[in-house]
Amino acid sequence: MDRDVIVVGWTPNAEGEAAIDAAVAEAGRHDAVLHVVNASSGRSHADAKSATDEQLDALRDRLSGQGVEHEVEQTVGTFDPAEAILDAADRHSAALVVLGLRRRTPVGKLLMGSTAQRVLLQSKCPVLAVKS
Repeated sequence: MDRDVIVVGWTPNAEGEAAIDAAVAEAGRHDAVLHVVNASSGRSHADAKSATDEQLDALRDRLSGQGVEHEVEQTVGTFDPAEAILDAADRHSAALVVLGLRRRTPVGKLLMGSTAQRVLLQSKCPVLAVKS
């Protein structure tokens, strides 16, 4: 019997950690496999969304230590990071997508981040959006 897959959009920050925590909890409840996506546009040499090899290794070690079956994918390119998350969800027939959202100012609340907004509006499966 195939296990459900949960796709989690991860960045090396508080929002990414909140997403991982929520995804691990969901994976435990549903005996699911995590597929972690770290994606950035690659438009900047210092892109805060792109994880270093050390950060990716630490995440793998953490998930292994928690007994969570997982796969980690890093994509850097000229596309929108939401595209990488949506593509992974489609490829793996994901049961759920998990995203971390950052806190916004009152004016910022009128607009969501473009990655989160695209994933929420275009995902074919449910999306769990969490705050840090």
